[in-house]
Amino acid sequence: MSNPIYNITPFTLLDYPDKTACIIWFAGCNMRCRYCYNIDIVRGKGKMSFEEILQFLDTRKKLLDGVVLSGGECTLHSGIESFIREIKKRDLLVKIDTNGTNPQILQKLIQANLIDYVALDFKALPDQFYFITQSDLFNKFEKSLELLVSSDLPFEVRTTVHAKLIDAHSIQQMMAYLKKKNYKGIYYVQNFLNDTPTLENLEYDYQKLTLEDINSNALEVVIRN
Repeated sequence: MSNPIYNITPFTLLDYPDKTACIIWFAGCNMRCRYCYNIDIVRGKGKMSFEEILQFLDTRKKLLDGVVLSGGECTLHSGIESFIREIKKRDLLVKIDTNGTNPQILQKLIQANLIDYVALDFKALPDQFYFITQSDLFNKFEKSLELLVSSDLPFEVRTTVHAKLIDAHSIQQMMAYLKKKNYKGIYYVQNFLNDTPTLENLEYDYQKLTLEDINSNALEVVIRN
C-alpha cells in the first residue's frame, strides 16, 4: 500500500476543542473545492506511512490528548479503521475532519466506538454543491449528517465562506436546512482569509461575513475568524 499521509502538524491547541492534539494530513480528496488551498495535499501523494505516524505518537506520550485525522479526506483510505485502533491503544482521543462523502465508513467507525469527535464540512446546498466542490456527492454528505444527528457522538458542522462563492443568503439557507435536519449544535462559519494559491485562481477581496450579515435565529452561529 502506498503511503497515505502527506504530512503531520506535531501540536495544535485549535483543531480539537479543549484538547492538545496533533494533525495527521491524509493525501488525496474526492472533491476539488474551488477555494481549496491545500493543493499539494489534495493532489499529492502520501509521504509517510501509518507506521511512521504511530512511531511519532509513541514519542508524544502524555503530551497529547488526541489526534486529528484531516486532509484531504481521511475516510477514503483503506486501513483507516486498523490505524485508528492502533491510535486508541495509545489512549488517545480521535477526531476526524470529513466532507461526509463516505457515510459507510463513518457509520462503521461510530459503531465500533473508534472516534470521539467529528467536524463535518458543509460545502453547500445542492444548487451550489457541484459548482463549489466539482463533485456530485451531496447525497452522501446528507447521509453522513443524518447519521451524526441520530448518534450520540459529539460533532460540529462548519462551512468555509469564500466571498466570491457563498454569500449571507446562502448561509441562511444552509442554516434552515440544518435546522430541518434537527441539527442542534453550533454552526461554525469560517471566512476564507488565506493569501495563498487555490485550486481555482479566484479573485479575492477579503470581504468577511459577520453575524450582522445573517439572521442567526435558526441556529447558534459562531464565526471563527
